[in-house]
Amino acid sequence: MSTSGAIPKLIDSHVHLWDPARFRQPWLDGDAVLQRPFGIADFSTASEGLTVEGIVYVQVDVTPAYGLLEARWAARQPVNAIVAWAPLEDGEVARTYLDDVITIDPKIKGVRRLIQSEPDKEFPLRLIEGVKQLPSYGLSFDICIRHDQLAASTELVKACPETQFILDHLGKPPIKAQQLEPWKTQLTALAEHPNVVCKISGAVTEADHQAWQPSDLRPYIEHALESFGEDRVLFGGDWPVVTHAASYRQWVDTLAELSTDDRLWRANAKRVYRL
Repeated sequence: MSTSGAIPKLIDSHVHLWDPARFRQPWLDGDAVLQRPFGIADFSTASEGLTVEGIVYVQVDVTPAYGLLEARWAARQPVNAIVAWAPLEDGEVARTYLDDVITIDPKIKGVRRLIQSEPDKEFPLRLIEGVKQLPSYGLSFDICIRHDQLAASTELVKACPETQFILDHLGKPPIKAQQLEPWKTQLTALAEHPNVVCKISGAVTEADHQAWQPSDLRPYIEHALESFGEDRVLFGGDWPVVTHAASYRQWVDTLAELSTDDRLWRANAKRVYRL
């Protein structure tokens, strides 16, 4: 692992773009930082000075009725791949939705059904039948969870060995509380399944937004790198959500002090999202 701190060329595997006036996003209500449009020009400004070779757009949790509309809008943006929303808790019935969403654009490489906002720690198990449909469509599944949903997510992965999974944001460990267990042990168990990769993303927003230090993040990032190995980790900026706690460049610089390996920053995203 290189730790020179030099900024590499990168493919960002986790970027959000949105316009609250276009699609309803209730989770933005009252958010003074994020409740405004964020477009590709804003991302270009945020990433100025970096060589961004590709962008993966990840769905932004619009009200479900706008799911297909969001995917069509995303396909018109200058992005290289799209992770669209899908109602996978509907099991086989979700095929009706998947049949439609894959016709929108070849850039749609995966889907996500946000789990982190569900109070039930066992909610991932409700997605098993829907997630089992994804390989036949050539789609991957992004797992976005709280750390207390890790154990159930591992059961989801175990039940769907043919599906490619991408864990978002390290599984959202309790960095602010500086608590490693049981997240650490559970992440190791998830990493034992070869059909899962992990996005090194979202760490600063799980820390203290105002007072975090790189040393707060290091044990969590290093454990993820060690558990998954350099061939199964992807850089994610989580822009613009990251701006709650850091600028885009601050996050890139912080991670680059731990690894400048091309696999983390570019090659793995290119392979996993078939860019």
